[in-house]
Amino acid sequence: MTRYVIAPISEVPPGARKIVEVAGRSLGVFNIDGEIFALRNRCPHQGGPLCAGRLSGFLQASIPGEYVYSRPGEVLRCPWHGWEFDVRTGQSWFDPARTRVRSYEASVIPGTALPDQVNSPGLGLVQGPYVAETYPVSIEEDYIVVEMPG
Repeated sequence: MTRYVIAPISEVPPGARKIVEVAGRSLGVFNIDGEIFALRNRCPHQGGPLCAGRLSGFLQASIPGEYVYSRPGEVLRCPWHGWEFDVRTGQSWFDPARTRVRSYEASVIPGTALPDQVNSPGLGLVQGPYVAETYPVSIEEDYIVVEMPG
């Protein structure tokens, strides 16, 4: 698996999403109460931009007339035809056994861990005779990282 830095966590506050292009795929990255989730931005129904859809929750009733709203912001509805998916798992709500959207492992890591945690593929470069003057740099924010097959 290859890890990709998506954005500083400050760019995706709780309740927000960010749609990004990673390794040739469009992904939606969601922050649900501080937990980060990543889904493929393609509805399995007809390829619509799933992650641009509306976020909602569930309306449940144990008896007629008494309703409870649960899981706010965890159900993603495709903007084209309204198919609903669980942001946490990618599972569909109309056919959970057979239809789902691809989900990816997402996490938040401190910026100081980026050089050790996120690998960049080698470019096959050879060190030349010239060296530029460098300065120490620290990355002090936390960053969203998504793991995808490389």
